Amino acid sequence: MPLDFLKRRNADAAPLPDAADPASANGRGQVTLPEEVVAQEYQLKLYYAGKTSEGVRMTAGPNAMNELPSMLHGLAKSEIEVVDPLPIEFSQATPVMARPSEAMQWLNAHHIHSPVTRHALVVLESIDAIDLAFDTFVCTMLDGDVDTSGYPEYSAIIGGVASHWDEATGDMIVRAVVGWGGKGVRGDTDRIAAKILGGILTNILANQHALGLTAIERPVPAAGRGGLVCAHCGFASAHERAFYCPKCGMRLLRG
Repeated sequence: MPLDFLKRRNADAAPLPDAADPASANGRGQVTLPEEVVAQEYQLKLYYAGKTSEGVRMTAGPNAMNELPSMLHGLAKSEIEVVDPLPIEFSQATPVMARPSEAMQWLNAHHIHSPVTRHALVVLESIDAIDLAFDTFVCTMLDGDVDTSGYPEYSAIIGGVASHWDEATGDMIVRAVVGWGGKGVRGDTDRIAAKILGGILTNILANQHALGLTAIERPVPAAGRGGLVCAHCGFASAHERAFYCPKCGMRLLRG
């Protein structure tokens, strides 16, 4: 008996793809380009902000520098740290990771400080609120919380007082400085910071050495050139036009 049903199945079967035809061999035809490319987008927004007060002129005395931390009493939420002006070997230090040599200088200069102080330096140096070529910075946490690593949250307010020496008179100029920022923005942080800034300025003016407000400008460091070595404390100034040592305030001797 002939097996016709088997013959029909073989006759109706689809032909095998031609090995010489690449499109048939790969099982697909021409690729159609999409009308619009679908892209995955990535963004990182960092928001740094700060405020500084007017300067307060202080009489230059042996205890003037030692009294700077006391101006934060009643406002500090963490340990109060003093950051001295940077010596000449750290004159290029900046907290910018895109500049590896300058960032390494910055890390070597500030690795001894607490996470709160390092965060404050990143924020305030990034927005040019302080300049450690001539400023002495006294820092603490002023409002907010820290994360599990001990670093302030984006809405936390950090800062304190910054001082430098007036090149004309030798008086110490002190101002209140606050800052905040990171990966986020909170609407009421600016209002809280303004209130804290006023409290710090009140403490500065209440100091026994305070002479009153002054609008004097901060010194401008000379870029790329070194200054003199202080005969009193040995500090090498990064500002060649300085008449007074940024660290101890003594007159620099010129040959």
